[in-house]
Amino acid sequence: MNKTELIDQIAASAEISKAAAGRALDATVAAVKDALKNGDSVSLIGFGTFYVGERAARTGRNPRTGKTLEIKAAKSPKFRAGKGLKDAIN
Repeated sequence: MNKTELIDQIAASAEISKAAAGRALDATVAAVKDALKNGDSVSLIGFGTFYVGERAARTGRNPRTGKTLEIKAAKSPKFRAGKGLKDAIN
């Protein structure tokens, strides 16, 4: 399912226009991004939790030249599925 199909599904389920569903989806995605950017997590009961994971700095190797190089520490968005989502799939 892509974004357009998701918007169509939201519009049909909520009985709102596709434009309103698109704005609602965009606002939701923006709110999740802002929360993660500020270091917060977003929990949707029954669905799951979006949170920020941290990767430590480490030493890597360039496969082409064999040289070692330092890979910086980084933050990455992560998602942990909730019980309701897991139950719906299984």
